[in-house]
Amino acid sequence: MNQRCKNLLMAAGLGLLSFSGHAAPQVLDKTVAQVNNDVVLESQLDALVKQVSSGANAAGQPLPDLQNLRKQALERLILESLQLQLAERLGLRITDTQLEQALVNIAKGEGKTLEQLQADTAANGQSWSAFREQIRNEILMSELARNQVRRRINISDQEVKQVVQMIREQGQSNARYRVGNILLPLPANPSSEQLRQADSQAKQLLAQLKNGADFRKLAIAHSAGPKALEGGDWGMMTMGEMPSLFSEAVRNHAKGDIIGPIRSGAGLHILTVLDMEGSQQQTVQALEVRARHILIKPSVILSEEKAQSMLEDFARSIRNGDATMAQLAEQHSDDTGSAVNGGDLGWASPELYVSSFRDTVTQLQPGELSAPFRSEHGWHLVRLEDKRVQDATEQATEQRAYQLIFNRRFNEEVQTWLDELKDQAYIRIVDTQ
Repeated sequence: MNQRCKNLLMAAGLGLLSFSGHAAPQVLDKTVAQVNNDVVLESQLDALVKQVSSGANAAGQPLPDLQNLRKQALERLILESLQLQLAERLGLRITDTQLEQALVNIAKGEGKTLEQLQADTAANGQSWSAFREQIRNEILMSELARNQVRRRINISDQEVKQVVQMIREQGQSNARYRVGNILLPLPANPSSEQLRQADSQAKQLLAQLKNGADFRKLAIAHSAGPKALEGGDWGMMTMGEMPSLFSEAVRNHAKGDIIGPIRSGAGLHILTVLDMEGSQQQTVQALEVRARHILIKPSVILSEEKAQSMLEDFARSIRNGDATMAQLAEQHSDDTGSAVNGGDLGWASPELYVSSFRDTVTQLQPGELSAPFRSEHGWHLVRLEDKRVQDATEQATEQRAYQLIFNRRFNEEVQTWLDELKDQAYIRIVDTQ
């Protein structure tokens, strides 16, 4: 819960003026930044600072001074505002049904009921409505990033072959590294003065780190990277999963090593290995599932409720023996590719499916029928036909290689896309006290 909450952004409050008789108006909230046609309110900034501080205190993590913490929190809120504004312009939205499904999945992932998750949220001092909007915004920004960044990524067959070869040479090593990153930003074509200032700042930070300064604290205070408020912590990753800059830099380094500064298109990076797990060899086992599904897409003439109701009726018919899943899929499924095969999706890794479909199908037992659930594609009814665990095949290795390349490129391109989004925006900082 704490780690996830640190990655979530606080929902906007509404600043109002309070009047009492003929007394002067009292400002209950104020603007701290203007972002295009939107504003960031002081209440949002205070709430995010409080949230980060609470998480850091619970983890025993030191924090920078309040001014630097507020600066980083404001940067996060500005980027959130830019993304949500773009999502609105593009007509992207997360329905209440999608939100409810996500909340159920979050609760299941933490081994809780929805009621227990709600109680824990209240115990952490946050209203359920604010938490819901955090989740909604997180899902929306994730969908937006996928839509905007996916088109930038092109992967050639030769690149996949090279990564497949790397996987074979490493013998499927499961070594994982927790990498910390401090990014000192530079423009695309920096002047000599900008380079000098960044280099000087990097040397100062390196000196502090060598004298025992806390890496996470310095990252929160100074990094312009996407994980700044998390102390620059990118989490556990294998060499293949991390951005290429990281993998090349941390190779052959041990826990606690300070690496850099390293120049990239984004600026200067100071890296460290916060933690690492062993590199013993293992045989990779690949879980595959064979699922059959019916997809119903809501539209202007078919409501969310009606789509869900249709699938509930189909489920009753299947359980009562009045119709087979294959028959109903052929007649009604909006997934034309699988409908001709009675909804059969064939054998596939669950990781190839969108998260809600993946989470649902992996929880089913062979022959079990799910309840209707919502994904970004529409409403699904799915039955798990069978599952199997086998050694990774040539095809599975190629799929893994492709996904490793995509994930690495995606992380790199997201930062570039966010930088471009910010460069094209009108941003005016009003108050960062």
